[in-house]
Amino acid sequence: MEFHHPDRDQIELPSVLHALSDPQRLKIVRELAEADGPRACGSFALEIAKSTRTHHFRVLREAGLIEQYREGTSKLSTLRRADLEARFPGLLEAVLQRQPSAA
Repeated sequence: MEFHHPDRDQIELPSVLHALSDPQRLKIVRELAEADGPRACGSFALEIAKSTRTHHFRVLREAGLIEQYREGTSKLSTLRRADLEARFPGLLEAVLQRQPSAA
């Protein structure tokens, strides 16, 4: 099964911002940003149904934030950091910065 990934020049800001607007998807992106390599979809600690998890990964992939591929029976994901930085310099780092909790 081949996954659709937009080319770098097809990544659109509204789609990226929409994908990042969901707390679960933002958590996935943050974990991928901290990962040393590809992560299996099942390795994320998300308290959501498998079908919802699949939906969130699809939204991230179709927006151009992540790349997914199969390796054996696993679906692995990586953050498309270089593509995002080329399209929207500084955006990813700004989004990944943790905001201090309101006191």
